[in-house]
Formats: sequence, C-alpha cells, structure tokens
Amino acid sequence: MLDTDDPERGLKRSLSALDLTVFGVGVVIGTGIFVLTGQVAKTTAGPSVAIAFAIAGGVCALAALCYAEFASTVPVAGSAYTFAYASLGELPAWIIGWDLVLELALGCAVVAVGWSGYVRSLLDSVGWGLPQWLSGTSEETGFGFDLLACLLVLALTAVLVAGMKLSARVTTTVVAVKVGVVLLVIIAGAFFVTGDNYDPFIPPAQGAADSGSGWAAPLIQLVSGYQPTHFGVMGVFTAAAVVFFAFIGFDVVATAAEETRDPQRDMPRGILGSLVVCTVLYVAVSVVVTGMRKYTELTVDAPLADAFKAVGQPFWAGLISFGAAVGLTTVCMILLLGQSRVFFAMSRDGLLPRLFSRVHPRFGTPYRSTVLLGVVVAVIAGFTSIAELAELVNVGTLFAFVVVALGVLVLRRTRPDLPRAFRTPLVPVLPLVSVLASLWLMLNLPAETWLRFAVWMALGAVLYAVYGRRRSRLRKGEEPPEHPVP
Repeated sequence: MLDTDDPERGLKRSLSALDLTVFGVGVVIGTGIFVLTGQVAKTTAGPSVAIAFAIAGGVCALAALCYAEFASTVPVAGSAYTFAYASLGELPAWIIGWDLVLELALGCAVVAVGWSGYVRSLLDSVGWGLPQWLSGTSEETGFGFDLLACLLVLALTAVLVAGMKLSARVTTTVVAVKVGVVLLVIIAGAFFVTGDNYDPFIPPAQGAADSGSGWAAPLIQLVSGYQPTHFGVMGVFTAAAVVFFAFIGFDVVATAAEETRDPQRDMPRGILGSLVVCTVLYVAVSVVVTGMRKYTELTVDAPLADAFKAVGQPFWAGLISFGAAVGLTTVCMILLLGQSRVFFAMSRDGLLPRLFSRVHPRFGTPYRSTVLLGVVVAVIAGFTSIAELAELVNVGTLFAFVVVALGVLVLRRTRPDLPRAFRTPLVPVLPLVSVLASLWLMLNLPAETWLRFAVWMALGAVLYAVYGRRRSRLRKGEEPPEHPVP
C-alpha cells in the first residue's frame, strides 16, 4: 500500500462510487443480454432461464462480497492478483495474475470482433461494405484482417492513456445509452407478453444428447459420469453455468481500487451496486423474451431482436442491434482497463519488467502497460478467429473467484488487525460456499477448455521460474520508498 504514494508509480485517485457502478454495468451488459437469454431458453432451460440468471447472479454475489472486503481493505491496483499477493503469497499471486491477463486480453479481443461484426452489418445496410480481406478471419471466407476491431482497440487504448476520468465520462455516456435501450426494450416487450408462453415454466427434463464426447464433453461428465441435462430442475443449473458468461467482468471494478477517491466506502458500493443492476436487467429481459414468444420458437443468433420481428415490431429489433453495438464499446474499454492494471501491479512488484510500472507524468495512468497490451490485443483481434477460446475467459474468472474467497479466509486469520471498512458476512461459511459454487460451474465447462487453461498456466509457471522469481522485489527484500503524505 506504500507503493501507492510513490508519485512515479502510484495511480491518480479520481473515481467515485457512481463511476465504479457505471464501469461494472458497462462491462457486464453486452451481447449476453441480447443473445444469450434466448439461446439458453431455447436449448437448456425454457422460461426458467430467468431462474438460471438469478442463480448465476447469486454465485457472482458470493464472490462480490469477498471482493468488496479485499478492495476496501487493500485498495491497490490489480484486483484478484493483489488480493492473492496480500494473503496467499507471491507464487499464488503470479498464477492468478497470469490467469487474469489471459482472461481479460482474450475477452477484449472477442468483444472487439463482435463489435466489428455489428458495425459491418450496419455499413452493409447503407452500401458501405468493407472488402472481405479487411473483414476478419472466418471459416467461410478464410484468412483476413479485421480492420474495425483493430481500430476500436487502438482508439480505446488512447482514451485509457488520456486518463481515468475521461474514460469514466465516455463510459457513463455510453452506458446511459445502453441501459436506456435495455429499459425501453423491457417496457415495450411487456406489451406483447402472452401468458401461455410460460407454460411449462420448467419444461420436463431430457438428456443433453449434444453435451459432447471426449474433450468436448463437460469435465464433470468425464470425471463422474454425470451427464448434464437440458430442461428440468437440473437443467436450470446447467443453464446457470452457461449464462455465467453474461456476468463476466464485474470483478474488473476491483482493479480500479487504487484510482478511487474513497475506496473503503466506494468499492463495496460500486461492486455490489453494479452486480444488482445487471442481475435485475438480465432477469427482466429473460422474462420478457420468453413471454413474447414460445421458447421452442426462439432463434439462436438474435433471439430478442427476432422476437420483436415476430410480433411485427421491426423498429425495436433495430434498436436492439444498435444497443448491442453501443454496449460492446464499453465492454471492450473496461476489459482493457482491467488487464492494464493487473499488468501494472505485477510490474510494480518486479514480477514483470519494472519499466511498465511507470505512470504518465501528466495523466497519472500506467501508459506503458496500457499501450503495450492495447497493441497486442489489437493484433489478436485483427488477425485471429478466437471464438473457440472464449470459454477460457469463463474458467479464468471462476478461478479468480476461488482464489479471492480463499484469500478472505487466510487474511482474516493472518491479519485480523487490519481495518476493514467492509466485512464479508458469515465467514467462513459464505467464502466456502462461494468456492464450491464457482467450482461447480467450472466443472460444467468442456474438458478441452481445462486443457487449454492448463497449458497457459504451465507457460506462466516457466516464465515465473525464469524471470519473475529472480527479479521479484519480495525476493530481493526491497522496501517501497517512504513518501510524505500530501
């Protein structure tokens, strides 16, 4: 925490509880609310997808309570990496930091590619189509460069370098538009709801014949023989593991702890407030879309937009597409923000080259790490088709949840003297329940996702052994310089 007073390596404090809440809503509300709701309703849960969203939100809430205690107790950049460093030690911190860099970089690249697709569709509708070789790589068209995705990442990188307050203003404006579109869709859709479409609310259970085999099967199926089901009560829990994708990113709020004016008060409000808003919106949208159209008739690609088309409302369908495109902009920005702060924190601790822990003398932002990662993500988004890697983002987030919950238990025992502005209730029961809930969702992910995750972790272990362990400030016994309190 003394490092945060270093004028060369400490970040500028400029964010409020409202800014943090907006960041959380901005990163969570994306394509999930427009696409995932209908997909899961049709294939896994029926109208009870609303319950699945509530369950997934509950799992996130358990983790959010643990994040809130840590972020208010140790208000330093880095989120789960910093929390692991403070409670579990350097090696676990490296593991989770390496995991977060992968999670946030891939997540940002995938979102940028998705945004590019929406924008190309809008351009095509007015006759301004891009050449195929500038429209990205796909199975249908082969290799290409996604110019729009690359430009988006570079533009957002420039905004992040220019300062957190500017980033917060841009995000607030875009989130206001996005949430406004969602609320209008909920209100308008409510007039086309038919009660018969909710019957049955929980459809009869049936085996998940397409759950996969071999490495494509969920890990729990390979380990225990349990085959996840579609529909029925257990189908709701299977759906919860799928819709968890829609909540990924709320933990990024914790990466901005060092840039918050009053972290002890505002971090818990920002983390929990954004999660509550997003859960309510997700549940409301899922109730509306399954009420507008029978779940068996929902489309998979754009279920919410198509539901409005089916009731003769093309205007609302277009508005949904616009809201999705706008929403992806903030998702991309905040994922970039999160990964640059984790990278910055690891660099400040000596686990990565220290030159990336310098802050800009004028803007007070970690400009070197932001530019480096922004360029890397822009290249990934431009050249690579990485839809199949999206699940790595999910397993990485759940792994972070497990580490943070365990860290709360450890820090309560090793440093009970630390002042805690926010305390996770029902310790140790609630953190242990959070660990078990996160592990359950992780077990429902494909085995091939676990294999890729293991390969990335092994690569990180080699890098730590070769560089991080030798250069670490902790290993060298370095202390942060003392600075007068302004």
